[in-house]
Amino acid sequence: MAENAFYVKLKNRGLLHIEGPERHAFLQDLITNDLEKLTADQPLYACLLTPQGKFLHDFFVIEGKDFTLLDCEGGERAADLFRRLNMYRLRKNVQISVEENNDVYAVWGGPIGLPDPRGAQMGNRSFEKQGLPERPFEIWDTRRIELTIPDGSRDLMVEKSTMDEARMDQLGAIDYDKGCYIGQELTARMHYRGLGKKHLQTVKLDELPENAQLRSSCGDVGIALLKD
Repeated sequence: MAENAFYVKLKNRGLLHIEGPERHAFLQDLITNDLEKLTADQPLYACLLTPQGKFLHDFFVIEGKDFTLLDCEGGERAADLFRRLNMYRLRKNVQISVEENNDVYAVWGGPIGLPDPRGAQMGNRSFEKQGLPERPFEIWDTRRIELTIPDGSRDLMVEKSTMDEARMDQLGAIDYDKGCYIGQELTARMHYRGLGKKHLQTVKLDELPENAQLRSSCGDVGIALLKD
């Protein structure tokens, strides 16, 4: 264990638990990433979209023994994701349950938890509190803002933001080679035709352009939506 190892408790996280022999096929038809790439030691980052390709939810897909977990935003957001997935379940042989509030930790400096699929600089993610020094949430928040990584509905507009605008392809949340999923047509069209006119960017707050729409901030940096 590295001497400078530490953890941060993340805010507002929920957990969906999905069981059943058709759970992978069920998710594959809905989300932006390819379940074929999911393994027990490599989570996926993915999104659920509207049929028009607009952002609804982002989450981490984690594979367990005979079950799959979605590490998602907590509270009412977790309840909404649970409701939407149940709406699509129909007759598929899957069972879904939800914990609207669940403890999740970001860990740096040791082989603890699972890698954050958005990048090594975000550390590992764990559901168990570690015997390490705890650092303030702002440590994690500042790091993700500096890396221009949106934090769900804190930075993205539900039913309005697009994947291109949110830079989700650069964070590994989209697989353009998989089959159809909800919102796939518009998402692919914007990507291949370069139709996105606005993108999230990290800016210093005292240098914020007039056309910027600030989504979240920490200290002297923030994520803003800027026109190209």
